[in-house]
Amino acid sequence: MKIVSLVGLSEADAERIRAVDTSIDLELAGGWFNGEFKDTWPEATASRYIADEGHGTREERDTLLAGAEIIIAGFPFPLDLMARTPNVKWVHQTPAGASNLLRGDIWGTEVPVTTSRGGGETTAIAEYAISGILHFVKAFDAALEDRAIGTFNHRRYGIRSAHDKTLCVIGAGGIGREVGRLGRAFGMRVIGTRRNTKCVDSDEIFDQLETPDRLHDQLTQADFVAVCCQWTPETTNLLNDQAFAAMRDHVIITNVARGEIVDEAALLGALESGKVRGAALDVYVGEFESLPPRELWSHPRVLITPHTSAQTDSSRRRSTDMFIENLNCFLEGKPLHNRIDWSVGY
Repeated sequence: MKIVSLVGLSEADAERIRAVDTSIDLELAGGWFNGEFKDTWPEATASRYIADEGHGTREERDTLLAGAEIIIAGFPFPLDLMARTPNVKWVHQTPAGASNLLRGDIWGTEVPVTTSRGGGETTAIAEYAISGILHFVKAFDAALEDRAIGTFNHRRYGIRSAHDKTLCVIGAGGIGREVGRLGRAFGMRVIGTRRNTKCVDSDEIFDQLETPDRLHDQLTQADFVAVCCQWTPETTNLLNDQAFAAMRDHVIITNVARGEIVDEAALLGALESGKVRGAALDVYVGEFESLPPRELWSHPRVLITPHTSAQTDSSRRRSTDMFIENLNCFLEGKPLHNRIDWSVGY
């Protein structure tokens, strides 16, 4: 069983994969495609994710892929991956978000493709989401303005408490539930949306959990909104003019999912009207193509970071564990976990 990993694996993780079955032939190809990625992906993506030119020739890379039965891919990935892997039976990508795969020829393929959804740095991302909310709750943005001016304007602060406020989590999956857990630790009332709400009656994190069609009803209750859902056609511009109109005044928004879920023009309008107190955004529309739009990035009540919410000095990532679990399923002919449903988008 030929497995090719396009991502760097530790020797310990590589040995764990090899130990699953004596038939496994694991080839480590982390970095082999760096030069190719620089040539085929936007400069904004290449400069962020590619450290060097890699090594090997196109012919060597083609030969490597042609023999692969299982691929472990990261981000970026070869845009013509499926065309170059005639023998592939399963592709696993280490990121959690399926929207990473919208480029290239892999989207919609009949070959099973799985993600590491639920096995990423959920705690680190949740810490970011709560920190973004607290940034505006405690008026740290006002402190930054005063520092730039060189004097204190005490009246501009308007400091609030997070305790007893309502947090609405859009997308109560692995990340969303962790955001909710931390919000509850701060004494927040936690509500949210999730496609599957079977556990709503016994949920220990959410006071109220509804299906996505009830989102606007949820927003009417929210002091804080955390965007944690997958980006799909249904969630594109999910937070639009109508959604912002449904919110309470002075709501605080944080987005740790994908920029395309928030209508940025609508967000700017809500900021100007005072409907939105502040927005902490780890993502923005077209982040793999360019820098954020200047009007949004320079807004005094917007904090934008370059997709750093998953970074941590204490990793809890389980992508290798999840791959090994699925590898056992694959070898035993059982259904794979986290297989992407292309019709849904994740």
